[in-house]
Amino acid sequence: MKIGILGTGMVGSALATKLVALGHEVKMGARDAANPKAADWAKSVGAKASHGTFADAAAFGEIVFNCTSGAGSLDALKAAGAANLRGKVLVDVANPLDFSRGMPPSLFTGANDSLGERIQKAYPEARVVKALNTVNATVMVDPHRVPGISDLFVCGNDAAAKAEVTRILKEWFGWPVVVDLGDITAARATEAYLLLWLRLWGTFQTADLNVHVVH
Repeated sequence: MKIGILGTGMVGSALATKLVALGHEVKMGARDAANPKAADWAKSVGAKASHGTFADAAAFGEIVFNCTSGAGSLDALKAAGAANLRGKVLVDVANPLDFSRGMPPSLFTGANDSLGERIQKAYPEARVVKALNTVNATVMVDPHRVPGISDLFVCGNDAAAKAEVTRILKEWFGWPVVVDLGDITAARATEAYLLLWLRLWGTFQTADLNVHVVH
């Protein structure tokens, strides 16, 4: 499959590298086609890896992952282009973290909104699925870094898109439990969970952590 990755940071690099290792063709997108981080990544990973602008990556991908910082996501998607996202599954991995008052960050969206919803509203013809935003980049692609069984969450308005992302999470990344939380408004909950995740990281001094829901 051809996959577009928007973003050159830890999350984008982790997902892109894993996807190439699984045999997929991956194009990493940045604001500048000559972005050195994207170029270095593509050079280091091999023939199935390439890089370009956000628009290049969005046009290339049959499925697109938004791995940009939350504060820059809407600008990055604007650069990617609505036409390049139309009809495609757009996996939103970003979180609306606000670092303006230092650490720990807050959320810039508020209790009755989410970045996932803002993205779906801005790009109504994209099939937005919020996923992977509740774990660290290394755990996203290797859930067994955390002992035992733990859960991942998806939400979105398109049932078929959620089913496709759930299949990818289970079959490609090895997640044993993927919980469908409903429509895209559930992104309010998974994004807000980051406030707890950050406190857990500080308490246990490791990012290799996750939660399992028992009921």
